[in-house]
Amino acid sequence: MAGFLINRLLHAVTVLFGVVSVTFILLHLAGDPLAGLIPPGASLEVENQIRSAYGLDRPVPEQYVDFVGRAMRGDFGDSWRQGRTALRSVLERLPATLALTAVASALAVTIGCVLGVIAAARPGSVWDIGARLTALLGQAVPAFWLGTMLILLFGVDLQWLPSSGLEGPGGVILPALALAAYPAATLTRLLRASMIETLGADYIRTARAKGLSRSRILVGHALRNAALPALAFTGLQVGFLLGGAVIVEGVFAYPGIGGLALDAVASRDIPLVEAFVWVVAVMILVVNILTGAITVLVDPRLREDGLTLGSAGL
Repeated sequence: MAGFLINRLLHAVTVLFGVVSVTFILLHLAGDPLAGLIPPGASLEVENQIRSAYGLDRPVPEQYVDFVGRAMRGDFGDSWRQGRTALRSVLERLPATLALTAVASALAVTIGCVLGVIAAARPGSVWDIGARLTALLGQAVPAFWLGTMLILLFGVDLQWLPSSGLEGPGGVILPALALAAYPAATLTRLLRASMIETLGADYIRTARAKGLSRSRILVGHALRNAALPALAFTGLQVGFLLGGAVIVEGVFAYPGIGGLALDAVASRDIPLVEAFVWVVAVMILVVNILTGAITVLVDPRLREDGLTLGSAGL
């Protein structure tokens, strides 16, 4: 386990360096970083003063080396629009996004496991067809459209839940449902296929011959092995959930880092964008490491071979 953690930490540092580098390159390829800060008709002297104040008067390679050195330590300077530390601005909004992601993950895992097990237990039945149809709809419907429909139904017509903002615990339910739809659908299909394959294994036939109950076979024997691919998938979905949170938070006016990122991109607040990307990358790396470690603990064979099912992704 110690060797696994060391390898994953080294991999995480390498990936984080790549993310920081790509972020710098893309932001500079997108145009002049100060295009929105230099007043129209400003003289060349004023423009040079502004560039010097933000450290953009130096050669690009020098800017890159300085930026990477600071970014690897989590230092992105002050936000150009807010006049405060960029990383602090992101971290202040982070708890709301973490709450949204946690609730969406719990919903996705719960819905996916229940539908996947029900569909695999009775393949070809009405339950199986209903579960697969639900999964198909979940994968086909865009999050922003589903979010809008949830607002109209539960926020406007029925008025059961708040349609925007974060007004108490209920404010996270609708955005979490919109965010969880796709991963729940994918997890349903993945777990169903894995469960059906596992239920055909020899040791499952032996368990049936011993007279074990159907529920004990499904939960105690089949689900444990069938859940390994689903566990790895769940870890990889953190990146999807954080990326989808940008759109969902915009739809629900949710006060998380997704809405902050949209505002930062619209106003070309480069330090804030860089801090957002760095925070999301770190969270994805941490979750992938934890998922890989849990997978190794669940399946001793992976520990012996030195393999991890959660090694893909960031």
